[in-house]
Amino acid sequence: MKRVPQLLFVCVYFILFACNDKKQEKVEKEVATTTDAVEVTDERQDFLGITNKDKLSAASKRALLWPEDLGNDWFFSYNVEDLKGDLAYEEGVVRRDPSAIIKENGKYYVWYTKSVGPTDGFAGDIEKDKVFPWDRCDIWYATSEDGVTWKEEGPAVLRGEKGAYDDRSVFTVEIMKHEDMYYLSYQTVKSPYNVRVKNQVGLAWASSPDGPWEKSKEPILSPADNGVWKGEAQNRFAVEKKGDFDSHKVHDPCIVPYNGKFYLYYKGEQMGEAITFGGRQIRHGVAIADNPKGPYVKSPYNPISNSGHEICVWNYNGGIASLITTDGPEKNTVQWSPDGINFEIKAVIKGAPHAIGLNRTADNEKGPVEILKWGLTHEYRSYNYQYIRRFTTTQIKRHTAKGEKAE
Repeated sequence: MKRVPQLLFVCVYFILFACNDKKQEKVEKEVATTTDAVEVTDERQDFLGITNKDKLSAASKRALLWPEDLGNDWFFSYNVEDLKGDLAYEEGVVRRDPSAIIKENGKYYVWYTKSVGPTDGFAGDIEKDKVFPWDRCDIWYATSEDGVTWKEEGPAVLRGEKGAYDDRSVFTVEIMKHEDMYYLSYQTVKSPYNVRVKNQVGLAWASSPDGPWEKSKEPILSPADNGVWKGEAQNRFAVEKKGDFDSHKVHDPCIVPYNGKFYLYYKGEQMGEAITFGGRQIRHGVAIADNPKGPYVKSPYNPISNSGHEICVWNYNGGIASLITTDGPEKNTVQWSPDGINFEIKAVIKGAPHAIGLNRTADNEKGPVEILKWGLTHEYRSYNYQYIRRFTTTQIKRHTAKGEKAE
């Protein structure tokens, strides 16, 4: 009788072993990909550190899909420092979301979001309170001779009159110069500012960076209208149908001249926006026009990213480069597209400054991240107050220990 437990153990062991063996075979079949047709050369095996060519894990198979040349031209780190003059931190004042920097009349110019006072949120009277730091804002601008010390010049674009599509706030501005004209694209909100409000994108233009600015009478971009809210309560996560990636909000507009047209890149927020394995469900889109003033038509290929937050794009090598930050499974990557729509990852970085204002005076073709050598960013001093700072980047080519001589 004492042998029964032993026999039972042996039987169970072999059953489990057989099951595990089958499970392993199943896993190996499931991880089989198109890399089965990829030749694993000795050099490739050595560089990637693959132990056995005949036993490839899913990770090794993904690695074999990487480009042969895993260069570091797109890889960088960054530092941030305070500005001087009027853009230094000021208690009680919000300055955030700097535009790109251009240089005119011997001076650098930047535009940004400005408001005053603390944020109240949605619990009070939304007709009177300030629900976000970017609520009840106008667009201001500043100039500098060295990019460090800045002089605030005054407002550029103000909120519209009561009832206009931009009567509540104008914010998150971007600048484009084209044929001696200057164009500011920016977000707009119409009152009341509740959690289900659908913001839009406005445009202003002038023949001088100092204005005066003429505003578009209607928005140039709006959210998709194919989502359906569930119920009447102010709950932005209650939906019957989520709709397109930009069914709730269109944010962070940036217009780039490209291939004889004008590409308006923007961040989309979806109704009922979810938290997925990559974090917030945020993606980018593009709308294209033949004229800077529009009309802008959304690309049928939208969304053009799986991740991202603020738009940061620039022309490079006949295509468009994009810095993807903050949200989604591809956050903290630099990507590039040969046609402005189909992007591929070029580098995975440790992080990046928030709401980057690129230095558009840089020689883009000198290198893929030359335009990121320095620029402007914003930083939270607290949830209520943000201020604009300067960033610089360094390309990382190698790593050495203290006292070690680089090759």
